[in-house]
Amino acid sequence: MTATDHQTEPATEETAPEKEKMVIIAASGDLDKAWPVLILATTGAAYGMDVTVFFTFWGLGILKKEDAGLTGDDWRQKMLSMFHNSSASGLGLSKLHFAGMGPAMMRGLAEDHNVASVQELLDMAIDLGVNLWPCQMTMDLMGLKDEHLIDGLSAPVGAGSAISLMKQATISLFI
Repeated sequence: MTATDHQTEPATEETAPEKEKMVIIAASGDLDKAWPVLILATTGAAYGMDVTVFFTFWGLGILKKEDAGLTGDDWRQKMLSMFHNSSASGLGLSKLHFAGMGPAMMRGLAEDHNVASVQELLDMAIDLGVNLWPCQMTMDLMGLKDEHLIDGLSAPVGAGSAISLMKQATISLFI
């Protein structure tokens, strides 16, 4: 045998390595939890990861439009909406809320220290290609429709979709 007998054909196409995946479950609509969800999501995307955030229960408040108003078809959904009628710009704190003074102080500190707002981070996430998945079951439960949510989101999905993706992910977080 000669050396040329063992030569292989050169590869004509190289396949790009699959991106690492990060999945974040956003279950809280509190300002102090929305910030880490979106900071981690945008940072992962900036590092080249395939990032998906699944927004469920109170986490859906992060995705609501400011002018969504009361939502729902029956009195229970309307009551939930009335008591949790927030958007990215109106999120409260989980602790030290102080009748709205706590979130105002945090937003002021963030501005003073050049920390992007939740709305700015949402816009950045969309620009970076982060998959923002609203939970369909939670939308149904709370009477939310697509028109109540910000533009640029992926289609609503169920928990099974999030779990299937989490099984493939390098990093999975619940915040």
